[in-house]
Amino acid sequence: MQGFVGIVSQADTALCTAQLSRMLAALQHSPQGHCGTTTFGSLGIYVGWTLRRSTHESRVPVWNEARDVCLIWDGEEFGKPDATAPLTCNEPIDPTPLRLLGRYLHDPKGFLPSLNGIFRGLLIDLRTDQAVLFNDRYGLRRVYLHRRGPHTYFGSEAKALIAALPELGELDPDSLADQFTCGAVLGQRTLFRGIHLLPPAAKWTIRPAGHCHESVYFDPASWEGQAALAPDEFQQVFDDTFKRILPRYLSSDGSVAMSLTGGLDGRMIMAGAQASPGSLPCYTFSGMYRESADVRIARQVAGICQQPHRTLSVGGDFQGEFPELAERTVHVSDGTMDVSGAVELYVNRMAQSIAPLRLTGNYGSEILRRNVAFRPATLAQWPLTADFMRRADESRMRYFQQRQGHPLSFIAFKQVPWFHHARYSIESSQLQVRSPYLDNDLVQLMYRVPPALAESPLPAMRMVAAANPELARIPTDRGLLYAPRPILSSLQAAVQRFTAKAEYACDYGMPHWLVGIDRRMSLLQPERFWLGRHKFYHFRVWYRDRFPTFLREVLLDPRSLSRDYLDRDGVIRLVNGHIAGQTNATTQLHGLLTAEFTHRLFVDRRS
Repeated sequence: MQGFVGIVSQADTALCTAQLSRMLAALQHSPQGHCGTTTFGSLGIYVGWTLRRSTHESRVPVWNEARDVCLIWDGEEFGKPDATAPLTCNEPIDPTPLRLLGRYLHDPKGFLPSLNGIFRGLLIDLRTDQAVLFNDRYGLRRVYLHRRGPHTYFGSEAKALIAALPELGELDPDSLADQFTCGAVLGQRTLFRGIHLLPPAAKWTIRPAGHCHESVYFDPASWEGQAALAPDEFQQVFDDTFKRILPRYLSSDGSVAMSLTGGLDGRMIMAGAQASPGSLPCYTFSGMYRESADVRIARQVAGICQQPHRTLSVGGDFQGEFPELAERTVHVSDGTMDVSGAVELYVNRMAQSIAPLRLTGNYGSEILRRNVAFRPATLAQWPLTADFMRRADESRMRYFQQRQGHPLSFIAFKQVPWFHHARYSIESSQLQVRSPYLDNDLVQLMYRVPPALAESPLPAMRMVAAANPELARIPTDRGLLYAPRPILSSLQAAVQRFTAKAEYACDYGMPHWLVGIDRRMSLLQPERFWLGRHKFYHFRVWYRDRFPTFLREVLLDPRSLSRDYLDRDGVIRLVNGHIAGQTNATTQLHGLLTAEFTHRLFVDRRS
């Protein structure tokens, strides 16, 4: 499935049907897709859905035998095997929603708390004359909402709501300030005024006449109160838990491939999987300049595990496709992913040819080592009005208010749905993405980590060493090694750290004092010596050398310069300065391009 939309209203049927049709059309991103609709008259609910392709295996919705309970499901579920026998069906069908519907019929109250995965759905129970709109407990698979009196509009993408109600296509300046300052909109707000998000673990019960009871089926506080384990006990439970949950994310039918890097979290998966030779194909994304550390290490890891490995490179054709891919990135993500996500769109599209399911180490460092991936930035170098800069200051204050409380709860239930959703939306538009690091059992356990190990890689490294000692002898992309050799290991780690910092300094992080030196040495192209050693995309150089015409056409267009939050002259200086090699404005260019495409796709196109 790709997504669903719905309207809860007692308004004129013809009006609701027309609005639903427009919402559904906004979700159809591929001519190979398939869609359908259904109506539940007694509840005043109109629902539509889109599928990646027309197949019986993806039939929606699924009904019980009496046809008085049905489930519209979008996502994956990795819970424990059900004790009750699943429902049967005379037609080929995806077994997951059928199995889950059987679980609901057996235990209606325990159904939502039992779910383990990344998902969203709508459950209609005509026996009790009510429906339940819900999502996963992290809120990663989004449901967008707009409520207007007794009328509720919901959908898996914000653009669907704007298609039904064009007046919703208006940017919220505070949300835009969040996006520029923090890289994500904070809370349950979105970029669009009047459109909000279902909170994590939402359970919205809809009854006749549009009455809606808002609640949640899970509270992180139930995990926060757990006592920490002793270090040795934690290591044993950690190893056992990871080995127990990992098979849930693997498949023996060849439909899963491993997106492998040189990092620790992907290696944990490879060590714990114990996959038979050739059963878990691996691939690594690479740039156009040289073979990166990720590629070299991942190929070595895959070889030890006797798995095939492929390198998926950002080729020269990406440069020609970038303007279209950049716009599509903003469109697919509803403006949440900046234009640099065009690279993710490109490489994940290539990954489809290997397998439709992508297993990844995403969220590992966040959950296992409490890595905070986003923080507020200063916008002093941005060409923004004084009024908007005040909004940015308020955004920073909101961020630090949100950081209060348990650090892991901030990461799992705020950072994941607010910040990580952007990249997830691009990845999942091309294939199904799986990560064991958001498994309920594992996240719950990480609340019991001993304080001394809360941010340490040791538990993961020990797990790798115990499962596959040969893998533990390979340094990671940051030079981490479980059993370091005194001099050689320190030297390797120092080299990896230095090359990573040097590459960053030649790309996104080039300081202004170095830009002038780099410009005077432009004929020698010194940055080429560093680029590609760790990263596979390099927008500072690309904006300057490959995309100057594109930058000027988009950002120096009179429409763009007229946006009320921009300093017109400042934008002109910023764009021309970067193209001339006089300054490094990569981050600002990402933000301004993304905001401009958001205007053009969702605001300016309103009828």
